[in-house]
Amino acid sequence: MIDITNISKRRSFDVDIVFSAVLATLTAHNIANKEVSVLLTDDTRITELNRDYRGCDSPTDVLAFSQLDGENSDALNSDILGDVVISLETAERQTRESNHSLENEVMLLTVHGVLHLLGYDHQTENDAIKMFDKQNSILNELLAKKHLAVQCKEIKV
Repeated sequence: MIDITNISKRRSFDVDIVFSAVLATLTAHNIANKEVSVLLTDDTRITELNRDYRGCDSPTDVLAFSQLDGENSDALNSDILGDVVISLETAERQTRESNHSLENEVMLLTVHGVLHLLGYDHQTENDAIKMFDKQNSILNELLAKKHLAVQCKEIKV
């Protein structure tokens, strides 16, 4: 199950983009029937979470809270991967710096967050290479599908 909640100021954001990114990331790992929750929020809320859980009193783009990490992870339901939190405000700022759409930025952040839920990290150079290679592979697949969908909409039968 993929649960997406949007409490951000951008209430009209297309959450199908997030759903597709979660599904593509799970599919790339041959994983089905897992529960992932995604919260789209603003800088105020993500700053609170970042401060409370990471000790950083500032906004960030994405946070991942894995249910498979920690001391009691064996006792938890292994069908629940965890939660991803994305700040649409930060994502929007980043789009101006990276020169791509908000939709593509949120797609990237979603894939990145779900990869963290699956145990990927980028603390070491070797881990970063593995994570970002996987992230880029999934994003390239998603962007190719998105491009095909746009082409199909343009061709009217």
